[in-house]
Amino acid sequence: MIDKLKIALAVACVIAGVGAYYYFAEMAQVLRVLMVLGGLVAAGVVAWLSTPGKEFFTFAQEAWQEAGRVSWPTRKETMQTTAIVFVFVTIMAMFLFAIDSTLAWIVKLMTGRGE
Repeated sequence: MIDKLKIALAVACVIAGVGAYYYFAEMAQVLRVLMVLGGLVAAGVVAWLSTPGKEFFTFAQEAWQEAGRVSWPTRKETMQTTAIVFVFVTIMAMFLFAIDSTLAWIVKLMTGRGE
């Protein structure tokens, strides 16, 4: 129950920040943006203090660690893969153009509009 109130308070902080941005339209743009950022920071702090917020923070940390364990391709592998994709796309484009042209020619012959 208390966690739901914390999440609701976090949402209210975001709404208050955005509302202040529009309510104080005559103020400097920088101050208005700071109001929105303040609302977001307050919402983040309140949400982090809730159980779902802590679980999300733990999940985010684990996801970041997992991304660090990923085997990223080297520049050479990336360039080779990109070249293979471009060649395949070019060949497929020519193949589909040939099929489309052939079918269009057949339809013209069947409808009597061909040469």
